[in-house]
Amino acid sequence: MPGPAFLTGETVALRTIEEEDLEFLQTQVNDPAIWRPIGNSMPLNAEQEREFFEEAVCANDSIHLLIAVDSTPVGTVGLDAIDWRAGSGEVGYWIAPDHHGRGYGTEATELVLEHGFDQLGLHRLSARVFAFNDGSKRLLESVGFSEEGVHRDAAFVDGEYHDVHRYGLLEEEWASA
Repeated sequence: MPGPAFLTGETVALRTIEEEDLEFLQTQVNDPAIWRPIGNSMPLNAEQEREFFEEAVCANDSIHLLIAVDSTPVGTVGLDAIDWRAGSGEVGYWIAPDHHGRGYGTEATELVLEHGFDQLGLHRLSARVFAFNDGSKRLLESVGFSEEGVHRDAAFVDGEYHDVHRYGLLEEEWASA
């Protein structure tokens, strides 16, 4: 059972990530449909997933939430590298392959953006997407992000170099959308 709901939308609830969620997370991040788009080319065992939980999920400069639909975990969304002085952070997300195409990622991203801008007082959020990840590009653009540039051959994923597209969204752009 996922942790308590932190943010709720029409379809998804964003819940705290708890120890009992680690098996779901480890299973999903080892699926090529997930690790390839997030650029994690190394397999993760249970101990490594626990380390991620203890070091990243429990850190003060990030927010990692489980996306749940009717108490079923379907993915994660969060804000990383929060710089409180600059008022910036980076949004990241993934949805389990069995749940792609249902709008869960879009709704979860909107909820975390609203929280970042309206509750945390952030001014700018960014995102990185590999050139081959058209679905993620569409998601970011649908919630108001603008492509700001391309870092050529900046990532080595699945045996090849790939361009990394950089996206950004300012607080006033979010508020006017």
